[in-house]
Amino acid sequence: MNKQLYIKEIQALFDDVQRSKVFEDQKMMTDAVPLFPISEINEKYGQEKQSHDFDLKNFVLSNFDFLGARVSIQREDQLPIEEHIEKLWDELTRTAYEEKGTLLKLPKPYIVPGGRFNEFFYWDSYYIMLGLQVSGRVEMMENIVENCSYLIQTVGFVPNASRTHFLSRSQPPYFSLMLDLLFETTKDENTYIKYHDTLEKEYAFWMNGVEKLENGSSTKRVAKTVEGNILNRYYDAENEPRPESYLIDIEDGENTGEEFYRNIRSACESGWDFSSRWFADGENIQTIETLSLAEVDLNCLLWHLEKTLAKSSALQNFTEKEKKYSERAADRRQMIDKYFWDGNIYKDYHLKKHTQTPSEHIAALYPLFLGLASEEQAKSVAEIISEKFLYQGGLVTTTKKTGQQWDLPNAWAPYQWLGFKAMKNYGFDDLAEKIKNNWCFNVERVYKNTGKLMEKYNALDTETIAGGGEYPNQDGFGWTNGVYLKLKED
Repeated sequence: MNKQLYIKEIQALFDDVQRSKVFEDQKMMTDAVPLFPISEINEKYGQEKQSHDFDLKNFVLSNFDFLGARVSIQREDQLPIEEHIEKLWDELTRTAYEEKGTLLKLPKPYIVPGGRFNEFFYWDSYYIMLGLQVSGRVEMMENIVENCSYLIQTVGFVPNASRTHFLSRSQPPYFSLMLDLLFETTKDENTYIKYHDTLEKEYAFWMNGVEKLENGSSTKRVAKTVEGNILNRYYDAENEPRPESYLIDIEDGENTGEEFYRNIRSACESGWDFSSRWFADGENIQTIETLSLAEVDLNCLLWHLEKTLAKSSALQNFTEKEKKYSERAADRRQMIDKYFWDGNIYKDYHLKKHTQTPSEHIAALYPLFLGLASEEQAKSVAEIISEKFLYQGGLVTTTKKTGQQWDLPNAWAPYQWLGFKAMKNYGFDDLAEKIKNNWCFNVERVYKNTGKLMEKYNALDTETIAGGGEYPNQDGFGWTNGVYLKLKED
């Protein structure tokens, strides 16, 4: 079975199930495992749906397996939060030694985020690793790196998550940061040598098409500015509704431009699905224009990848390669200043309007997190973060409230860690402590009231649970567990 064809092979049935809202969550049908050969299910469906008493839901339930579609966590007694997280590591551990339905096989066990997310996610796994490091679970950290390497070696990149319908996009490229974390834990420099080839393959994926670019044009994940400088953007190879949010996309996509679905999917590659950050009018998803933007976070992560490739090359005396990647990192560092710095804070760059976008967002932390900002730039960013982004429940992602989950008032685990580290890097220790304490207190309060660790938190109203987005707030939750443990340790 062609990996990407599975859902397409049951397209008529899939389309009917999603449009009929057989399941409250559209992801249910994408995760279903067929109990019989696809041709047999299709044939049965063609015959049985003609009958006057045909029940679509019953048909699906009798032809597909939904085991493991949700991660349900039950506790008789409420444990102290750290003990709860230690137990969660085991409860969120999965294996996929063979392919089932849309689930891709992976060579090693892994940790899933939780709730509806019952597969391996790329950038989540870095933040999960932070907590595994604190918990002393080095083998699971190594498993995560191995699984990422396996995916890069077999499909050319780490997909958004380990399902066939994510084989058209990745997520923020954290593999090189994972290697740093593993090296920090094991002190084994061979880590960089062992995965040198994997780093190069991932880099080739993000830079694919760059040689043929003319000034002022874009292809896939690369763009050349009118001045002839190379920047990267998020992108998805497909331009059709996402299977996991099928009906939502169809309804949102009415009366929109021809690249609407690709713009939606490209925002998903960023991990920020969705935010006013991507909207031309700052309000409505119908104006999404991800493809027109080069993003500050992505370009900082690719600078880190280039630096890591230079380091890995140096360890092996690959002199030419070390020179090449060092030069690319140096060039990119200049481009980050030139295109993303607006004089006060870092923003995304609009490739068609040739200026920074108006959206103020927390991805501005990346140059500070990776040590790319000057002291003056860091001071300016720190002031704006303190004034506009830090609330009693943590750091919010944008300064706009739109109902989208990656907008105000939500605080997400990754950015609490990025914020804490960014401020520590430049000596803003009081601000770092405040970020840590505000968010950790929010996590502890919600846990005390609900017994749950959430995917996201409300930073403004610490009496409520966060909302917004295409699905309810999820319980588990991988990156919250990881970042909470790491912050409490530091």
